[in-house]
Amino acid sequence: MTSRLFRSLLHCAVLVCLTVLVFIGSLEAAGPRVLPDGQVPDDRRLQLPKDLNGYFPFIVPKTKDAWEKRREELRHRVLVATGLWPMPEKTPLNPQIYGRVDREGFTVDKVYFESCPNHYVTGLLFRPKGKTGRLPAVLCPHGHGGRLQDYGEKNIRKLLVQGAERFEASGRYPKLARCAQLARMGCVTFIFDMLGYADSVQLSRQLAHGFSKQRPEFDTKESWGFFSTQAELRMQSIMGLQTWNSIRGLDFLCSLSDVDPQRIGVTGGSGGGTQTILLGAIDERPIVAFPQGMVSTAMQGGCTCENCCLLRVGTGNVELAALFAPRPQGMTAANDWTKDMMTKGFPELQQVYQLIGAKNNVTCKSMLHFPHNYNYVTRAMMYSWFNKHLKLRLPEPVVENDFPPLTPEEYTIWDEKHPQPQGGDEYERSLIKWMAEQSDQQITALAPKDAESLAKYREVVGEAFDTIIGRSLWGVGELGQQKDGLEDRGDFVEYKCLLEAKDHGESLPIVMLQPKKPKPKGTVVIWVDGDGKRGLFGDDGRPRPEVRRLIAAGIVVLGADLLYQGEFLPDGKPLAETPVVKNPRQYAGYTFGYNHTVFASRIHDILTLTAFAYEQKPRPKQVALVGLNGAGPLAAAAAAQAGSAVERVAVDTGGFRFVNLTSYRDPDFVPGPVKYGDLPALLALCSPQELWLAGEKKVPEIVAAAYDVDGKDDSVTLFSGSSQQTPQAAVDWLLAE
Repeated sequence: MTSRLFRSLLHCAVLVCLTVLVFIGSLEAAGPRVLPDGQVPDDRRLQLPKDLNGYFPFIVPKTKDAWEKRREELRHRVLVATGLWPMPEKTPLNPQIYGRVDREGFTVDKVYFESCPNHYVTGLLFRPKGKTGRLPAVLCPHGHGGRLQDYGEKNIRKLLVQGAERFEASGRYPKLARCAQLARMGCVTFIFDMLGYADSVQLSRQLAHGFSKQRPEFDTKESWGFFSTQAELRMQSIMGLQTWNSIRGLDFLCSLSDVDPQRIGVTGGSGGGTQTILLGAIDERPIVAFPQGMVSTAMQGGCTCENCCLLRVGTGNVELAALFAPRPQGMTAANDWTKDMMTKGFPELQQVYQLIGAKNNVTCKSMLHFPHNYNYVTRAMMYSWFNKHLKLRLPEPVVENDFPPLTPEEYTIWDEKHPQPQGGDEYERSLIKWMAEQSDQQITALAPKDAESLAKYREVVGEAFDTIIGRSLWGVGELGQQKDGLEDRGDFVEYKCLLEAKDHGESLPIVMLQPKKPKPKGTVVIWVDGDGKRGLFGDDGRPRPEVRRLIAAGIVVLGADLLYQGEFLPDGKPLAETPVVKNPRQYAGYTFGYNHTVFASRIHDILTLTAFAYEQKPRPKQVALVGLNGAGPLAAAAAAQAGSAVERVAVDTGGFRFVNLTSYRDPDFVPGPVKYGDLPALLALCSPQELWLAGEKKVPEIVAAAYDVDGKDDSVTLFSGSSQQTPQAAVDWLLAE
C-alpha cells in the first residue's frame, strides 16, 4: 500500500470518527433518551382531543360519601366554568310587568328586568286565573328556536298526523303551549329569551349562537368581546351569561307576591334542557326539574351557547344532571343523541338516586318513535311529573288544552312606552368590561389581611385553581415504570425510565441523577425547564454546572419531558400551537370544555414527578421545585397544587403574565387565571412554602400579603440579577443552610 493511499484511508477514518462523535454528542446534548429516536411515549393525551360528539359515560361512585364529595367537586366546576365562582353581586332587577293579555284560564304579561345593570332579560309571564295565595312557579328556559318557535302551517299538520301535537292552533307554538298549560294547572310560569332571540336584542343571535371566527379587534387587553382569548382568561362566556340570566329569572319569580318560593320547578328543551341541567346543578331553589332532550352520554350540545371552557372535562351531561339529586327529575329518550339513555345514562342516574335514598325521584321514558322534541306527548309526561312533585293535586292524566295563539302585538316586549335598548358591538364591549370590573373588585376584596381572610382567599381562589388545573397531588394515583435503566456516570448514577400515571394513561420520559458521594442527604430537587429534561444538561451532554453542584452536595435531581417537550416531539420542534378539535368554529370552549390545556397537563406531569419523588427509598425528607427557562409559571402552579408536599420553590417568572397571551392556542394558555389574579395569585397560594423569586421587579402585593399573614414574610427571597445569573443564584439559594 502506497503512503499516499494510506494517508487517504487514514483521513477518511478520522472524518468518520469525528462524524460519529458529533452525532453522539448531539444526542447527548439533547439529554438522555428513554425511547428510541423518533418514538414518542404511549400517552393518552397524544390522541385526538375529545369533542362534544364523544362518549361521556357516568361512573357512579360506590358510596354515598364518595358521591357527595364528587358532587361538590362538580358543582364547583360548573360555577367556575360559567364565571360564577364566586357568585357575582345581585344588582337590582328593576322589573317591568305590563301589557296583560287575557285568555281562558290564564293571563300573559310582558316582562323585562336587568340581570345586571343595563342588560335586559325579556320574556312572558303566564299566570293562572282564579287562584289566590302563593302559588307554585315554573321557570322555562326555552332553547333554540326561541320562545316564539312556530312549526308553521304545513309542519303542524304533519305533527298532528304523527301524534306529536294535538292542536293545530296552539300546537304551532310548542313553547308557549307549555307555559299556557302550566298556568292553567296553577303555576306562575316565566319563559324568557335566550340571548339574541325574540326581544333579547342587545347581543345578536349570530354572536351568541353562530360565532365562528376570532375577531382580533375584539381581543386586546384594553377592550375585548365574547369568545376572545381575553374573555376566556376571565371565564366570560355566552353560556355563563345565559346561566346568570337563568339565576336572575329565578330571582324574579321568587320576588313575585303570588309565588311560593318553596315550590319552584324548571324545565326546558334542547338548549333550554342544557340550561335546566346547569341551573339545577348550582341553585338549590328548584325542587323539581325536567331537562328535556340533553341528558345523554352522546352529543353534549352543539351550539356555542351550550359550551364553555372547563365545563365537561372529565364529566358529561348525565353526571351533571345527577347533581340535581335527590330532587325529583324527569326526561325522555328520543330518536336523537339521547336514544341510548335507557341503557347508557338512565341506569346510572337510578343508581345515584338509589344510593342517596331517593330511588323513585328520577324517571325517563323511551319515546324513540319521535325525533328531538318537546312535543305534546313529552309535555304530558312533564305535566304529570310536576303535578305530583309541585303538589298541584290535579286529577290524572293532565290533558293539555287549546288556546288562541298570541298575536305579535301581544307577545312583543318593546314598544313606544318601553323602547328597545341599545345593543351592538360597543354594547358588547361595555357589558363584558363591566363584568370584568365587578369580578376584579370581588377578588381584590379577598386580599388576605388576617388568618380568617387568608382562609377565605384560599377557599375562593385556591378552589378556582383546583378546577382550572384539574388535579391535585393526591389525584395522581398509581404510578408505574417502564423501560427503566441505570448508568454509572462516575460521581453519580443516572436512572431513566418512562414514568406512568396509570390511572390517567399518561407516560413521562424522566431522568433522575442520584449522587454516589456524599451520601444523599434526603432532598430531591425537581428541575423543570422550558426545554424539558434537556435543560439539565449542557452542550457537552453532561449535567450543567448548577446541576452538578446539587449532585455534589448530595441532592437528587429529577427532570422530565413534560407533555409536548423533548421525546413527545418526534420532529424536535417546540410546540407552537395547542392541538384543538376539528370544528370550523374557532371557539376555545369546543376544545377546552372537554380537554385539559397543555399548561394544565404539564402541571399534572409535575405533580406526577412529585408523587414519584416521595416513592423513593429512603423517603426524601424534603422536595424542592425549580422552574427556569420559561417554566416558572408551571412551577408556581404545581407548587400551589402540591401544597406542603413541596417545601421550597425557586421560580423565574421572566415577567410572565397570562393576560399578555394573544391566543387560546398558546401552550401557556389556561382558562380563568386572569379572573383570579393571574400568576401572582398562584405564587400567593404557595405560602407558606419557602419561595425564591426571579423575573419580578418586586414581590407582588398579593404574594407579600399572603406570606405576611402566614408569618413567613422572611420566606420570600427576591433575586434581581440578570437572567444569565438566575440558574446559579437559584442553586445558591437551594444550597444555603
